[in-house]
Amino acid sequence: MQDIFDHTILCKKCGKPMGKAMVLRNGFNLRARICPLGHDKIIHPADEEEYKKFKELRQKEFKVKMRLVGNSYAVSIPKEIVSFMQDQEKIMNDMVRLCFEESGRLSLTFEELIDKNLNKSADKENID
Repeated sequence: MQDIFDHTILCKKCGKPMGKAMVLRNGFNLRARICPLGHDKIIHPADEEEYKKFKELRQKEFKVKMRLVGNSYAVSIPKEIVSFMQDQEKIMNDMVRLCFEESGRLSLTFEELIDKNLNKSADKENID
């Protein structure tokens, strides 16, 4: 099946062909078409839908258990989050980065996902 974004799209205001670009929102790279005169910007519908799912998931608060496993503690990540991340990138069994940001706050970073996003955004134009 062909993607409509692979074809020429004309700006509805000026009639000029819209250029391909990447829009970075909250660490998400969204494919876009942008008018060269700045009249209009179109985000790819599939990317927009994934971004909406991300925003809904981000607004949820999960209560998870912390368990003692050997000499370490383990925290379970809800299946809903892991399923979303598997849709984005195949990152299961990969190493993650855990940082103690401040008292009472930890961050978990999936480095492969960040590295891929940085490489993609370096290759294409970023527009906020």
